Order: sequence, then structure tokens, then C-alpha cells
Amino acid sequence: MTDRTIKNMAEFSALSGISRPTVSKYFNDPDSVRKSTRAQIENALAKYEYRPNLFAVNLNKKRPKIVGLIVPDTADTFFSELVRRIEMRCVERGYLAIVLSSRGDAQLEARSIETLLSLKIAGAIVAPLGVHSDQQLIRSLRARIPMVFLDSSLDEDTPFVGTNNFQSVPLITEYLCRSGDAPTYFDMPAVNQNGPERKLAYVTTMQRLGLKPEVVAVTAKNDWRFEDIAFEEAQRVLRGPGFPTRTVLCANDRCAVGVMAAAFQHGLRIGREPGCDIRIAGHDDQPHSRYGCPPLTTVAQDFDQLAQNAVSILLERVESEDAAVGDRPPQQLRLEGKLVMRASA
Repeated sequence: MTDRTIKNMAEFSALSGISRPTVSKYFNDPDSVRKSTRAQIENALAKYEYRPNLFAVNLNKKRPKIVGLIVPDTADTFFSELVRRIEMRCVERGYLAIVLSSRGDAQLEARSIETLLSLKIAGAIVAPLGVHSDQQLIRSLRARIPMVFLDSSLDEDTPFVGTNNFQSVPLITEYLCRSGDAPTYFDMPAVNQNGPERKLAYVTTMQRLGLKPEVVAVTAKNDWRFEDIAFEEAQRVLRGPGFPTRTVLCANDRCAVGVMAAAFQHGLRIGREPGCDIRIAGHDDQPHSRYGCPPLTTVAQDFDQLAQNAVSILLERVESEDAAVGDRPPQQLRLEGKLVMRASA
């Protein structure tokens, strides 16, 4: 250990007596240098307490081991869970992940894309805002580096990993019909493809079962404040004649939180037990859903598989030396949801 501060790799190389190319080779891949040399470098690192700028090291590589990740909002627990798992998968594969949030704002999303375009990165995973995304800018990103859409897609020319809404929504709709009143569907703002797909899946399922679809529409079209919007809309419904049925299926768990809060304020008892006034269910199985009062019945998206497949598909394209991989039709992977029965419905 020494009091001297080393500013860069060149200084470290000179002080340790190890050539700069060998030091650089070590930081790229420690196993690529001889065992004795590796020990010498690691002893010098301990002595001088030198920590290289790994971000700069990556940017100087021919193939940087950095992945860009853009999500609508890192404060949304659905996306924070995905981010956490994607970061873990990237680390397991020897990559760093740069996480950018658009915070539900199309201009911030465009700025995030421009940031990735300005960096030397291996590829990108993008969970787009949807209808107001700058598609030309996203096409520019896809033309520059391998890219995968996550959760929702903007086209069929880009690999996509998400949940199959036409499996998950019928799954919970059929359960609710079997176990009590047929559900009224509480819609979400149509910020991306998930909203229209889930509503269509509900309507077609009800029609197939010979039942009348009942949909509570929301007025806000491009707004990610799902809890607030659902609360206000549910308050409006409950101040009037109420929901058409005694069961409400919400487009996502965040909407369900708003509907449950409104029901509570109107003195309604939520649950499937005798004496309850209304059943409420959601979609996604966000981390907070199991801790609601009552815990929320929902359809679970498989966070682990979503993250693992997004990273695997991206890195296959990044790392493959076979040009045919890039020429293959973009993979469109839609995973199945799993019914999670809790006390709310």
C-alpha cells in the first residue's frame, strides 16, 4: 500500500514494471495472461490501490462489453424488477449495463436513445413508451447496434420479448367467471400495445364464453400515472350506479391499486369471502401486489424469463461471428402468464 495516487493505466504500468499491453490484456480478461504475470499485476493493484476506469476500458475495446437499457420508469416496480434481473444476467455474461429511464416522457426517451447512439456499446434492450416513441430514432439505434424490445414492441423487424396477453388475460378471465360474477374490465391508458391487446383478449374471451363484455374505459390516453387515473375513474363509477358486475379485472396491478383505494373509500369490502362486496384482480404480479390489503389476485409475468431471454437474444446477436444470425427473422418471444390466486378475488 502506498500514499501515491495513480491516475491512469500508463502510470500503473510504469510503476509496476509490467508492459501496458499486458496490463490492458489483464483488464480485458484476467485469464488471458500467464498465472505468474496475473499474480504480479494483482500484487501491484493491492500495493498501489489502483482501480481502473472499467467504463473507459470497455469503450476502448473493439467489442465493448456494455449493454444499454431504456425503460419507461425505474420507479415502476414492474420495470425495476426487470432492470435488477437484466443487470444480474449481464454481469453473469461479463457485461456492464447502463440503465436510462424515460419517466413516461417521449422527449426524455428520445434523449436516452440519443445518449446510447453517442456511446460505443454492444447492444440495447428497450422497453419503449409506445405510441409516442420516436420510431425514426429507434430505427436509427437498431441500424447501429443489435437491439431487443422488451414488454412492448413497435414493429416486427426487431426481436421482442414479452408476455402473451392473449394467453394471460383469458386465463384470469375464465378463472373469475368460474369462481363468481363475470368480470367487468377496467381499462388502462393505451400507452403501448399491452392496453389494446389485453382489452381485446378480455372481450373475445367473454364472447367465447357467451357472456356480455363490460368495459370501463379511461379518458387519459398517454399517461403513465396508472394508480391516479384508475382511482379517479373508479371514484366516478362508484359515485354513480357502480360497476356493472361485482368483479373487476384491471388491465394491470397498478390500476388495481387505484381501484382498490376507491372501493375502500366507498366502504366496500374487497375479497372472495362471504360478506365481501366486490372482487378485484389485476395483471403482472408486481412485487407489492402480494402485500396489499387484501393481497391481489393477478396473472404473474415471469420476470426471470423475461430478463434472461432478452439478454440471451441480444447477446447472441452481439457475440455471433456468423452473419446469418443477423439475417434470421427477428425472434418474437411471448411468454405465458401464471394465475396467482390471492384473497382479493
